[in-house]
Amino acid sequence: MRPGPVVPSRVEPVSGVLVHSSADRRLAAEHWLLSTLPEPKQGLRQWRTTGVAMLPLGTLFSAIRLPGRLVLAVIGAHSLPSAEIDTVLEEALGGAPVICDLRHHRYYVLMPASVPTSWREAVDDWRVVDVDALGRGTLLGVPKLSRTEPLPLDTYWSVPMESAAALGAPLTVARFIAAARHLMGAEQP
Repeated sequence: MRPGPVVPSRVEPVSGVLVHSSADRRLAAEHWLLSTLPEPKQGLRQWRTTGVAMLPLGTLFSAIRLPGRLVLAVIGAHSLPSAEIDTVLEEALGGAPVICDLRHHRYYVLMPASVPTSWREAVDDWRVVDVDALGRGTLLGVPKLSRTEPLPLDTYWSVPMESAAALGAPLTVARFIAAARHLMGAEQP
């Protein structure tokens, strides 16, 4: 028996359900990021003048620093940056926000503030491949959220922050690092 044609049904609006535009979510994420500063307007000035604001880690979020060679090992790419790398990172890290620093060939995955302490043992193991968890006492250069395209020797969002407080899942990032370590070990003589 052949199925009949699919007829779309009318969707009735539901009162009380809000849909936020990407511009609204970006604005909320900007305010959330800047709230790490005692004077958020200072961060706005930095974004306007240099495109990057120096934000303190450890209160709202932390960052896992990944060397470019580790990212390249997992993805199988040969050089930074590339749209392919950004797409694979977004998929592999579950949409976690990622900043790419092209000057130093590093990626920073934004994580919950507790990761440097709650994942201390794993972080100690990761240091052999130059991965570190950055928290209290560290400033991170965070590009304005509209900076999503790479420019030479610049910092940009490899995986943009989709909304306020949308951070990486520690276990997902740990699995990515484990895969990279395995692949890097397999490539060495």
